[in-house]
Formats: sequence, C-alpha cells, structure tokens
Amino acid sequence: MFAVLKTGGKQYKVQAGDVLRVEKLDAAAGDKIQFNEILMVDATVGAPLVAGAAVQAEVIDQIKGEKTISYHKRRRKHSSQRTRGHRQQLTLVRVTEVLASGAEGTGVKAATGTADARRAAHETAK
Repeated sequence: MFAVLKTGGKQYKVQAGDVLRVEKLDAAAGDKIQFNEILMVDATVGAPLVAGAAVQAEVIDQIKGEKTISYHKRRRKHSSQRTRGHRQQLTLVRVTEVLASGAEGTGVKAATGTADARRAAHETAK
C-alpha cells in the first residue's frame, strides 16, 4: 500500500519501509510521528485530503543537507563580491505504517515543522 503525503511544502510518494529526508520537524531521534496531510492512498484520491488517513514514521536523526554556495559579483566600478554558504536542516524519517483510516485513535504525535512549533509555543505563552 502506498500513500502521497505533504510536508514542508513538498509531496512524497511513500510506502512502509521507505527512508525520507524531509524539512526539519519538531521531533527528537527515536520519536514516533504521524503525518496527517495525506493526498492519496492507493486508488483513493482526496479532495484535497483523504479523511482519516495517516502515515506513521519513526525519526532516525536530525541532519544537515549538502552545502550550497551563493556567489554574487558586481562588475565595473563597484568591484565588490560576496560568497555565502548554506546547509538546509533536514529530518531523516523511516515510514513504518500507512493507515487508510482510523488515524484519529492512534495517539501518535502529529508531525509539525519547527515554524509551527514556534508559533504554537508563542500562542500558549500569551
């Protein structure tokens, strides 16, 4: 059974046993998480999401991606240049189970990005 899930602004086609590198999630290594934004499960297509479907996964590690170099050079009179590097923060997860229904009663923590976690913490502090 396969599913198409959405996280970090990207879509992934997954099945049990797959290892994914997704945008950083608010979870530690060894945590069990659940992706609730499921766009498709086998032949069932959501409008826009499949109700009651979920993908459960285990967090393997928090990693950084490959380094990308950004170089800017201004020609002629200005003669300045700037080089900057960036390494994207990622979360390595292993998909353990694809649920076509019954996602509400599992009791597994929902997968949220770090921006969502900061926003929720800010709202509870008020």
